[in-house]
Amino acid sequence: MKINQVTHAEETYNADQIQVLEGLEAVRKRPGMYIGSTGERGLHHLVYEIVDNAVDEALAGFCDRIDVKIEPGNIINVTDNGRGIPVGVEHKTGMPAVTVVYTVLHAGGKFGGGGYKVSSGLHGVGASVVNALSSWLEVKVIHEGKVYFQRFERGKVACDLKIIGESQPGQSGTNVRFQADPDIFQDTTVYKYEILQKRLREQAFLNAGINIVLTDERDPENIISNRFCYEGGLSSFVEFINKDKEPVHPDVIHFSATAPDGNSTAEIAIQYTDSYNEMLLSFANDVHTTDGGTHVEGFKRALTRVMNTYAHQHNLLKDSDENLSGDDVREGLTAIISIKVKDAQFESQTKAKLGNTEIGTLVNSVVGDKLSTYLEEHPGVGKSIFEKSLAASRARAAARKARDLVRRKSVLETASLPGKLADCQSRDPEETEIYIVEGDSAGGSAKMGRDRKFQAILPLWGKMLNVEKARLDKVYGNEKLMPIVTALGTGIGDDFDMTKLRYGKIIIMADADVDGSHIRILLLTFFYRFMQPLVEQGHIYLAQPPLYRLMKNKQYYYAYSDEQRDQLMQELGQTDMQRYKGLGEMDPEQLWETTMNPETRIMRRVEVEDATAADAAFTVLMGDKVAPRRQYIEENAKYTENLDV
Repeated sequence: MKINQVTHAEETYNADQIQVLEGLEAVRKRPGMYIGSTGERGLHHLVYEIVDNAVDEALAGFCDRIDVKIEPGNIINVTDNGRGIPVGVEHKTGMPAVTVVYTVLHAGGKFGGGGYKVSSGLHGVGASVVNALSSWLEVKVIHEGKVYFQRFERGKVACDLKIIGESQPGQSGTNVRFQADPDIFQDTTVYKYEILQKRLREQAFLNAGINIVLTDERDPENIISNRFCYEGGLSSFVEFINKDKEPVHPDVIHFSATAPDGNSTAEIAIQYTDSYNEMLLSFANDVHTTDGGTHVEGFKRALTRVMNTYAHQHNLLKDSDENLSGDDVREGLTAIISIKVKDAQFESQTKAKLGNTEIGTLVNSVVGDKLSTYLEEHPGVGKSIFEKSLAASRARAAARKARDLVRRKSVLETASLPGKLADCQSRDPEETEIYIVEGDSAGGSAKMGRDRKFQAILPLWGKMLNVEKARLDKVYGNEKLMPIVTALGTGIGDDFDMTKLRYGKIIIMADADVDGSHIRILLLTFFYRFMQPLVEQGHIYLAQPPLYRLMKNKQYYYAYSDEQRDQLMQELGQTDMQRYKGLGEMDPEQLWETTMNPETRIMRRVEVEDATAADAAFTVLMGDKVAPRRQYIEENAKYTENLDV
């Protein structure tokens, strides 16, 4: 039988089975390969690709204003005052250059032809991919006194390039309008203003002096518009991030340098705050390199070397003293690293990590030279940073002692797992999950109602440590947090090891009231600050217990929101209704049915799309400063629902 199957496959697998995707068909067939996903993130990526082309004009010195509009119907309109895409005939294809740019992959002025010295779009797929994934796209080019127009539909030419008018003297630029194809973006074609605002503000910080205007015209009676222009560049970026933190030194330290061959530059801005956390953002040709790369490695090495050299030269550290570690010198640091390089080597189309080895050397050199000089010229700043780093070093040493003490204690005890943990039978993290439950009463119901094969229960009681105001050494030995650390098995901080994770899903289950919300935010702060990979890789979930139980004719119905309650009451008519004040009011069967049964439960996975915003949120909500928290509450109080007073 197997032989027959192989023979049949050999007979049918011939030249006719080789499918050739022409033009932009490959993009429409596999859009995720080009924009990452066809969800919300990929939808917004379309805008980034077009804006990046305009930013490249700014980097080349030919553009100083970019206008981005969200028109009714979620149509995107991007206009720049750059040179305008060339309209002459491209000799290899025989088509106008603008047509080539929007219909041919890997076509553009960024492959060494002299059009751009520095560019983020080195793969040459941006404009054509946006065209391929749009229901329609229209481009207007103002070039040499003429206004040119062309329309495309689902990546194909709908009309040839034509002149539609005359331009004003000295006027030039490109205007692109497009509508994302709902056949591709089936989840949503609705843009979020806040997502675009964050990205465009970032671009304005990275390109000092450029004007970027974002306007939302979808509601004619409530048009929203913001202009982003920062003459301070990276220094303004650091100040923006640190606006709710207390700086260790008042001025942002800013320096830049150009490589001897003139093909790359490095610009860096840093400032220390009283925070215990590090915020390091890196960019290559205005692309956020979320996974770092050679520029980040060069920065870290140089910073550690400079601080230790400075400390020894000024007798702040003796020869017999242990050097400060990289973690020590980066505690409380906010740093922006931005490099511009002629031939950027990214590891993939998503451009998450930079690979140019010469950039690591450049950054290492500029930090080593210019930061050393700055500290010599500003001894007060140097001493303040050293004292901050020394305190971090001492806290780290204390944390090691506390960690070792915890380990020794675990070895001496008969069982290393927490006494209150009701473990599950399975040891496969692919299927296991642990519920961290507020209160012994709810914990008891959860233990009785769970599926013992794959669900573990860890009850917590009382308020736990706010780690936003504490270093690692305070976590070790904490009676509320260490049972969680022990149960998960991964360790924390520098010792964190994802391969030792015992449960694939970590589910926070707390009451739907003020105390429950506090428990959730304290736990999320802990996970984000000390076990961040758990959040980044999607292991943290929030259980959603029902708010109401309705009964009619001895049949129970559950509502998870006021809207759902109202809908059920309208459908059922007269019912008996109970408002749950806490998890402990549900018996084991109800808790299983509503909150723990994988077939019927509702859970929210905690994700971090914007590290800067997440850091700012934890700083504001959980930090020492009262004024920013008050401002946040005043600005967001109108969005509050189900307030428990």
